Amino acid sequence: MSARVTVVGTGYLGATHAACMAELGHDVLAVDTDPSKINLLRTGRAPFFEPHLDEVLQRNIAAGRLHFSTSYDAVGTWGAIHFICVGTPQLDPLGTSDLSQIRATIDALSARITVPSVILGKSTVPVGTARHLIERIKDTASAEADIELAWNPEFLREGHAVRDTLSPTRIVLGTENRTNIRAERLARTIYRLLLARQIPMVVTDLETAELTKTAANSFLATKISFINAMAELCDAAGADVSVLADALGYDPRIGRMHLGAGLGYGGGCLPKDLHALVAKADELGIVSIARLLHDVEQINLRARARTTHLAIAACGGTSRDRSIAVLGAAFKPGTDDIRNSPALDVAEDLRRLGATVTVFDPQAMSKSRNAFPELKYARSTALACRNADAILVLTDWPEFSAMLPGDLEAVVRGKAIVDGRNCLDPLTWRAAGWSYSALGRMGFSGSTAERRAHADPDGALNP
Repeated sequence: MSARVTVVGTGYLGATHAACMAELGHDVLAVDTDPSKINLLRTGRAPFFEPHLDEVLQRNIAAGRLHFSTSYDAVGTWGAIHFICVGTPQLDPLGTSDLSQIRATIDALSARITVPSVILGKSTVPVGTARHLIERIKDTASAEADIELAWNPEFLREGHAVRDTLSPTRIVLGTENRTNIRAERLARTIYRLLLARQIPMVVTDLETAELTKTAANSFLATKISFINAMAELCDAAGADVSVLADALGYDPRIGRMHLGAGLGYGGGCLPKDLHALVAKADELGIVSIARLLHDVEQINLRARARTTHLAIAACGGTSRDRSIAVLGAAFKPGTDDIRNSPALDVAEDLRRLGATVTVFDPQAMSKSRNAFPELKYARSTALACRNADAILVLTDWPEFSAMLPGDLEAVVRGKAIVDGRNCLDPLTWRAAGWSYSALGRMGFSGSTAERRAHADPDGALNP
């Protein structure tokens, strides 16, 4: 059973959601006020890199199930199910969310909907937002519209967004109260094919649904920062954090996923969601979660400083007048997103400390050049590494993880590699005569003082 649905907002979330709803057999109208986005999407191309998304767009445009418009007027006559997928960026350093786009969308929809309808919010918002929007709808909508608002948070991972939409781990639906049977009924219709595959659907109140996304990302950030804190301890004690993570991961209560020590998290979602949860916790007077997540963020940022420290050590104790190759610019593989990229933060730090830094990334070169024009860029791994004194692997793209020493020995000046993602085999590189270093895997046999000095990014090395 197909439905006619609209998707408002065609950024990363909206474009992916619209294409995948059409892939599930629904007739979809995607609306955005940005003509350039809409014109590009009409050609079957997304305005960002996401594996498999373009082919899903093209297949469903050709099938006549996916349409695009810049007009909100088309929304009112299209159907009775409307997804909100607009941005909620961080407004200030305190983590306050900018809800102006979502309020404007609610106002525009409410003024145009003329039949009983359901609005499903997918944007990530602070807890309590949906209740506020319900009051806004009551002030704007006509009585004939009879609009129900429910919250259906997204859990997309960049690089896996198509799969996460078509095969999610769970579907969460928050409703105003359990008398909102229309919202639940229509949601079950939309996701019928997924529910038939026994994908769980959690139906709850609005506040719990809103919290689910920010809580999930904040927990993930905490797990990543925990293993990075352990990496610092491992370097001080002479232990191997990767083996430690393997041993921890066998415990089903913990699991191995996201226990990879290294540069830590970045991107547009985890930092923003963590800050938003801290801001809301402060507003509600819940200081414990705010303190915990503040420490999580500080550990994450410290991993970047420690990686810069490793790079300086690999260059002989100074970065001045050294040539450094940085492999990776996107905050993680599978995307061209450089927002809050740990790789580019380290690259820029080394440049400011006097190094000549050359960057290569399979997808994020254009965005990197625009954001960090003073870095140098190369068209391939080999060109980036030419005459390099040290190589830094800072985004674990498969082509970097698969590198072998022999691939680079003919072009480099110094045989030193810093594995910022713990994705290489240290024995292979060390056996080939390379200096290999990585957070949590130094395996020092020296004195305790020497190990502590190495683990401390504020220690003795002077760039």
